[in-house]
Amino acid sequence: MNTPRIGAIGGGQLARMMAHAANAAGVDFRVLAEAEGSSARAAASMVGDYTQLNVVAGFAETVDVITFDHEHVPLTILEELERRGTRVQPAASALAFAQNKLQMRKRLAMLDLPMPAWAEIQSASELDEFIGEQGAVVLKTPIGGYDGKGVRVVRSSAEASDWLENIDKFGGSLLAEEKVDFVRELAQLSARNSSDEFAAWPLVETRQVNGVCSVVIAPAPYSSAKLLQQAQDVAKKIAEGLLVTGVLAVEMFEARDGRLLINELAMRPHNSGHFSIEGSVTSQFEQHLRAVANLPLGSTELVAEHAVMLNLLGVDDQHEFEPRFADVRASYPSVHLHDYGKSPRKGRKMGHITVVGSNAEALLAEANAAAAVLLRGI
Repeated sequence: MNTPRIGAIGGGQLARMMAHAANAAGVDFRVLAEAEGSSARAAASMVGDYTQLNVVAGFAETVDVITFDHEHVPLTILEELERRGTRVQPAASALAFAQNKLQMRKRLAMLDLPMPAWAEIQSASELDEFIGEQGAVVLKTPIGGYDGKGVRVVRSSAEASDWLENIDKFGGSLLAEEKVDFVRELAQLSARNSSDEFAAWPLVETRQVNGVCSVVIAPAPYSSAKLLQQAQDVAKKIAEGLLVTGVLAVEMFEARDGRLLINELAMRPHNSGHFSIEGSVTSQFEQHLRAVANLPLGSTELVAEHAVMLNLLGVDDQHEFEPRFADVRASYPSVHLHDYGKSPRKGRKMGHITVVGSNAEALLAEANAAAAVLLRGI
């Protein structure tokens, strides 16, 4: 059997970690990077503009299947690749729902899945009517938003006048959602291959700072068996209903009234699954490569009772974390450190820390102490 050749579009840290997992997955992995010096530069076989058909088509000719580091490749390009016979995983028809939050809401409603109350907004009067029903609402641009961008809380249409005046830039509509009174944010990671094999990791709790994921705890503490099963059932229904291949991340709210509500989707390895590199028998990166190549999926069992992941976010445009890794290892030898090879920038995801063991709170304390060593003197 020939070794599957998988190509990822995008040279970020997700592609970098897929490259590290390629040997375990038994695949030949290559990257189309956006620029020289990208995070995944060691695996980059091409550098070019992923919004240009000739660039992406040329890259596709060198691999057996195309997958993604991000969801921003124009659907028209992916549909043309598929028309030419290229295997795209996940397919353009599935990725459309990760690229457009409004289309996602419409499709998930057809599948009768649990979501916050929502409305498609095309005018100030429609927005004011929804606000009248819900109170303060979360308004989103359907395309282009991530890590807290393209999202704002509004209490009147006047607070969204700039978006409404330029609504054509967002596809002609905005998405308004109930502002959920939630007790915590959760994420359910799973994977599906094109043979319809499905596997899920335990539900995790995610903690955000300024709209960016800061901490992930696996499994989500204080979760009932019913909640854990419900989250997996939701992910399976989405994966099968949208025909998602590869890793699927379903971000959710646990509402104060007990509802489990879908927030957003990602159809690729996800920040909430980084714990799996050391915390699971099979990491999300190896699993994604297995799934898009339609290989058998690996075990998602945790290797310890808990895993905690802490993101390392840039503090300025000068200080890197990696030079201090040796100091952390000397004081905290059980901590796993990951550097993404990026130039520093305030708020940028520069790397992460993972710790595995038997007590989640103790692991979080250890991760925070290790991060403090990295920040010392900055």
